[in-house]
Amino acid sequence: MSLTTGKRFTIAEYHRLAELSFFKENDRVELIKGEIIQMTAKGTLHSVCETRLERELYKLIGERAILRGQQPITLSNYSEPEPDRVIAKNRDDDYLANHPSPSDILLLIEIADSSLKYDQEEKLPIYAEAGIFDYWIFNLVDNYLECYSEFYQSLQGKFGYRHKFIYLPNESVNLPSFPDLVLDLSKVFPDY
Repeated sequence: MSLTTGKRFTIAEYHRLAELSFFKENDRVELIKGEIIQMTAKGTLHSVCETRLERELYKLIGERAILRGQQPITLSNYSEPEPDRVIAKNRDDDYLANHPSPSDILLLIEIADSSLKYDQEEKLPIYAEAGIFDYWIFNLVDNYLECYSEFYQSLQGKFGYRHKFIYLPNESVNLPSFPDLVLDLSKVFPDY
């Protein structure tokens, strides 16, 4: 749900609104294409999947990269989403100077139940346009992992991904940028 009415905010304006306490402490919002978007509430399945994913990624990645959860990334002057998980390149300052940008991101992950359509139809083209090479959606509606890779722009100017692979909850998948690391999806998807 958009909270704006026609005005496109820059990241600087968005941050200024936060500094001025425009948002309440518990507001879950993000900036997408200049609009302040209310993030959907997390259900139990989402929370369990997120907890399990975090646990498994920390075991696999260790010190090889930086794991971030629901923290901002900077895509453009008008988009600062807060994806569920990001694997970013190591940096000495742990991104104190600025949030990760597309060139820093090794893998971007969303966990989707009620937000599935939004993550597939709204966020996917934004991530592709920004140059995020690997984008995953833990699809809790259909109970599988959607792995998108190799962004492109069509002749009509639309952005998307050339490849989409589906992995079932009883399968394993290699982590992009870390071909030696394998994520066992049975340890991530909630049992229901």
